[in-house]
Amino acid sequence: MSQKVVVIYSGGMDSFTILHKAVAAGHDVYALSFNYGQRHVKELICAAEVCKELYINHKIVDISAINQLISGSSLTSDIDVPEGHYAADNMKSTVVPNRNMILLSLAVGYADSIGARAVYYGAHSGDHFIYPDCRPEFVQKMNDVCQIANYQPVDIVSPYLYQTKIEILADGLAMGLDYSKTWTCYNGRDKACGKCGSCQERLEAFTLNNATDPLPYE
Repeated sequence: MSQKVVVIYSGGMDSFTILHKAVAAGHDVYALSFNYGQRHVKELICAAEVCKELYINHKIVDISAINQLISGSSLTSDIDVPEGHYAADNMKSTVVPNRNMILLSLAVGYADSIGARAVYYGAHSGDHFIYPDCRPEFVQKMNDVCQIANYQPVDIVSPYLYQTKIEILADGLAMGLDYSKTWTCYNGRDKACGKCGSCQERLEAFTLNNATDPLPYE
């Protein structure tokens, strides 16, 4: 049965797959993207182009003012983006404090205002080690709160919470998705660096799916 849902859509691989999953399920999708001052703002351009192509209602909200309060992440501050796999301790510098709680809170408020009963976002098992706000216990607690935060409950839905990026990509490839329409690299340059944790995880997912990444790399 079709229902109105909000999808937090960064423009990256995971949210791109979730967006299409929600569309394929027949939902009335409202995509919501955030400019929080990330250096890889190119992902927002990808998000806008995909939503325009699919005729999806899409908002890009500028919340970059939060960087007056939240600092210390290599994604938003003048700190070099670390290279290497996500398992490395130095990848913790890519954590934006409390980011997903902030984004989910805004998305739930938006959902309530338009009568949507669910908010989708792309937490997955590969993020559990580094990002506290992608762990199952966080998702469950946020879901609990969002059942009582407004007059009508809003569900927090993470379809790939217990799956890896390899499995997410496999699902997307099975749907025939074109991943040249996504952006993953944490560096805000014309081509993907291929060295940051985000790039390495993406490249590994394509390799293990016996597929070729369509993005250009330096």
